[in-house]
Amino acid sequence: MKIWPVDSIRKGIITTKFPAKKNETISPWSTIPVRIGDEEVFCPADAIDKKGVDMRKCISCGLCVTSFEPSLRTDNYELKRKERALRRSFKIFPIDSGTCGSCNTELHSINNPYYDVSRLGIFFTNTPKQADALVIMGVYSEKMIPVIRAAIGAMSKPAVVILFGACALSGNIFGKDLESLLDPDLIIGGCPPDPFVIIEALEKVRGRK
Repeated sequence: MKIWPVDSIRKGIITTKFPAKKNETISPWSTIPVRIGDEEVFCPADAIDKKGVDMRKCISCGLCVTSFEPSLRTDNYELKRKERALRRSFKIFPIDSGTCGSCNTELHSINNPYYDVSRLGIFFTNTPKQADALVIMGVYSEKMIPVIRAAIGAMSKPAVVILFGACALSGNIFGKDLESLLDPDLIIGGCPPDPFVIIEALEKVRGRK
């Protein structure tokens, strides 16, 4: 029978050193794909153009794998404003406007022992009144708009609004986007975004990178 404290000591520290050091692992197809062939590819999300793949729309269906390969880059986000006042402590409150659950899973995984964002001063909170950032994911839902706006209004200042995942940014193949209705400070693309991408983006929006 294994004695878990002894087993833990033998394994040592498993927490990633990212972002101080390069990420050890990353989900390849959650990163921006780069073209390797000229073959015409059908994209159900209309995410492919001459410039490459738009991660605001990409649903990671895999139909383009013959003409693209993952870049393994972690810069799959767009920063519109930094809030340096949140450098020391950063509390986030997630809102699901209608997802498949993947974005929720990846976002909450940054709190597990491997990623452990508490070491960076990033914490989840149970109410927008205590939050420094609102992380909104999922497609447009008419009944959720008043809820999202009420949550934004309840936050103390300074605060940031983050749109998270392809559904929130483009509506994906399921519906309407949220970006056209809100004024986000940070957008994070992907379906779903990788935890390393999430961590780097959160560090950037609070002015720590």
